[in-house]
Amino acid sequence: MKMNRIVRIKALMIKEIHAIWRDPKSRIVLIAPLTIQLFIFSFAATLEVKNVALGIYNLDGGKHGYELVQRFAGSKTFSRMIFLNSPEEAVKAADEQKVLAVVSIPQDFSRRIEAGEQGKIQVLLDGRKSNASQIVMGYINSVINQYSDELREKAGAAPLPAVVSGRSFYNENLIYMWFIVPSLMGILTMVGTLVLTSLSVAREREQGTFDQLLVSPLMPWEILIGKTVPPMAVGMTQGSFILLFSYFIFGIPFRGSVLMLYAALFVFALSVTGIGLFISSLAKTQQQAILGAFVFMVPAIALSGFASPFENMPPWLQTLMQVNPLKHFLIVLKGIYLKDMSAANVLANTLPVAAIAAACLAFAGALFRRRLE
Repeated sequence: MKMNRIVRIKALMIKEIHAIWRDPKSRIVLIAPLTIQLFIFSFAATLEVKNVALGIYNLDGGKHGYELVQRFAGSKTFSRMIFLNSPEEAVKAADEQKVLAVVSIPQDFSRRIEAGEQGKIQVLLDGRKSNASQIVMGYINSVINQYSDELREKAGAAPLPAVVSGRSFYNENLIYMWFIVPSLMGILTMVGTLVLTSLSVAREREQGTFDQLLVSPLMPWEILIGKTVPPMAVGMTQGSFILLFSYFIFGIPFRGSVLMLYAALFVFALSVTGIGLFISSLAKTQQQAILGAFVFMVPAIALSGFASPFENMPPWLQTLMQVNPLKHFLIVLKGIYLKDMSAANVLANTLPVAAIAAACLAFAGALFRRRLE
């Protein structure tokens, strides 16, 4: 009896793999988006601000105004300098998004510095890009502060009473790709696995084979296993693909345990597969299944802590997002990749994902059982 069950489940899994691979659309979903998104997001999905066009409105004819402009021109952040001749031009350049910021240097800037007074500079920022503007303001302050420190040293002025020195752990040079690519393992694995799984039962309904499957000798839990294993295998393969690319192509260090990573990836793939089967069991058509998958995916990614700190969310939303498996898995991914997270911490962040997997698979199995009754 046990051998017969194994044979039935194996036959169903082989059927699922054939259905996935023979369908041209499924093959495209498995290969093309993963590769394209991995490269595009790795280089483009960044919160760093580079190649900024900076407007300069310099009314000062002295050496200090000129020197400061040259400091901005020599900065790697500012790729293009646009020199403006009037306040109206400055406002127009910002309004037409030709520049992200305008630095206005007054007429008496050099004279005030030579007199030992504080020079004043005004910066006009584009508030429509609030995050980028704040980062650019930090770059501008950095250039100005560095020049101010050099002037203080030349003048023999007393040093500041305290100097703040920053140091970043786990990503010392703040390389943004080290943050993005490990996160992409979770996001792209979830997208591929969820879309593939959500189409599974819906496709069978459209083809008229799902009812035949329900009246076959297969038990509901056997159908569940047969529908779960192939998408999980696909998700694990996609995760492995991204792991190899991140190490050998992007040169991102891997400091943790490969075994712990794959154990967490297995549980995460199981949870996503459970969510996909639950969505698929509710949908009657493939279009409904795709819509349901995206209704879940968009907030799951946006509220996972990937693009913005999870702690910035309201407390009620933080509590609600505890049912988001991606939120927990991203903590494990970045922890294992960059700081060799301990087994206890990995387990603490994987247990909620396991609970989500168990709940979703139980709901999906209940829906299968209801259709048998």
